[in-house]
Amino acid sequence: MKEINIHKIIADKRKEKGITQEELAMYIGITKASVSKWETGQSYPDITFLPLLASYFNISIDELISYTPQMEQEDIKDLYHRLAEAFSEKPFDEVMMECRKIIKKYYSCFPLLIQIGILFINHHMLTEDTDKRIEMLEEAMYLFSRVQEESDDVSLVKEAVSFQATCYLILNKPNEALQLLGETIRPNVPEEDLIAQAYQMLGNTKKANEIMQISMYQHLIQLVATIPNYVVVNASSVEKVEVILNRAFMLIDIYEIETLHPNMTLKVYYAAAQVYCMQGNFEKALEMLRKYVTVCAASFTVNSLHLHGDSYFDAIDGWFAEFPLGAKTVRNEEIIKRSMLQSIAENPVFAPMKDVREYKNIITSLKFKLDIKE
Repeated sequence: MKEINIHKIIADKRKEKGITQEELAMYIGITKASVSKWETGQSYPDITFLPLLASYFNISIDELISYTPQMEQEDIKDLYHRLAEAFSEKPFDEVMMECRKIIKKYYSCFPLLIQIGILFINHHMLTEDTDKRIEMLEEAMYLFSRVQEESDDVSLVKEAVSFQATCYLILNKPNEALQLLGETIRPNVPEEDLIAQAYQMLGNTKKANEIMQISMYQHLIQLVATIPNYVVVNASSVEKVEVILNRAFMLIDIYEIETLHPNMTLKVYYAAAQVYCMQGNFEKALEMLRKYVTVCAASFTVNSLHLHGDSYFDAIDGWFAEFPLGAKTVRNEEIIKRSMLQSIAENPVFAPMKDVREYKNIITSLKFKLDIKE
């Protein structure tokens, strides 16, 4: 943990004053080598030098020390899941107050700020106050912006950009999202293939196998994740919708995605149900909703919403364990269940079926299977 950043402050302030390490050393009464070690973080100044340095740079001792508390990755993961649980059990405003205190304390712990921003995205819908929802998403965007401006971690900055764009889309600001992300997509460089080949050449076939499985899994899930939006965009064409969904269902069957990644499957069935309903094909819409209910129920009994591999992807569970939030879901189980119910019971797209007996039965069945009591 690098909580004390005095080395960076000394280096920055010395350069601001336009003096050399030797000149600073002469002022303090030490060697140039000592100043060099301070600035590279190899050693800290003696405590008796702090008032002298602070005075010389015209800053407070607190500013000189630049104490920025950091949190270990495992603690960040535990904190996220604790707060996610709190959102399901405590008053919304109370949990938000705790989140803001944590942000204030760990304002320079960028991995934590990213996860708090994600927490806000995943729970903003829990308040019925529209203004509070918007405020929560704007706070998340502020955190993501801070990470982009201050963090030296390239991968973290990239994450922050993606999540900020997500906020823009939720807030119905597509132009801002495009401005942030760019309007074109560059071809992917198959980095993981090269890594796998390198391990293969080194004779480490186990690691090569793991890397290839991770690569295949990611590409598979990314493909499936694109299908819901793709089918909605093409909703006006009955023929196109059938082609898209036929291929999607074959993909789901071949790779057993209902059990491998239930959440992705739910999104496909849900989008299909909406599109069929918009087309006036209630029979197929209801068929998709029945599939949706079946997967929902199995997700809390037979299968799991937590990230996991299977008999084909049998080398990726360790990779999931390394995720910032681990393999667990990003929302509390009860919140997920209610969200599953609301998505079909309260979606205005399904309003034309509100008096259809089968539609009502599907909602009743889902309530029963998820053990949701009014």
